[in-house]
Amino acid sequence: MGLDPAILNEANTTEDEVRKSIAEITKGVFSTMVMLDVVDEPPLEKPVQTFHETVTSMVGLAGSHSGIIAIHCPKKLALLVTSNMLGMDVTEVDEDVNDAMGEIANMVGGDVKHIFSPKGADINLSIPTVIYGSDYALESISSSDALVIPFLCREERFLLSFKIGK
Repeated sequence: MGLDPAILNEANTTEDEVRKSIAEITKGVFSTMVMLDVVDEPPLEKPVQTFHETVTSMVGLAGSHSGIIAIHCPKKLALLVTSNMLGMDVTEVDEDVNDAMGEIANMVGGDVKHIFSPKGADINLSIPTVIYGSDYALESISSSDALVIPFLCREERFLLSFKIGK
């Protein structure tokens, strides 16, 4: 696993710098938008493709580079994120959770695109997509390898996966 060395070279960065930037962006979004502290862990060696009781929110990148950012959040944490974001108790996965988790992916994606486009203008983000299920599998048809960063937030672990290509 890992990001394409040619793309990293073109962006004058390293995979470790990208990982650190994404971790800081994610920490900032969680801290300011949902008042939760998150701690990043070392990237996973292999992608995770199956999920149980998880909310996955993702945005696509298109333009000078294409890719995807996906946040895979356990149901319990997604409910807490939404409750904190809205300032009310949310107990079921519903449109509010979809909106909140989609917005989290959108905010992270909006900052991450600047790593590969200094002004961000030549990379656009898609409308967020949110998936929730008791058991599901996600596979990308892209041949690009992914960077998968685990985060801890209050006893819960969530994953952020990032793929980028040309």
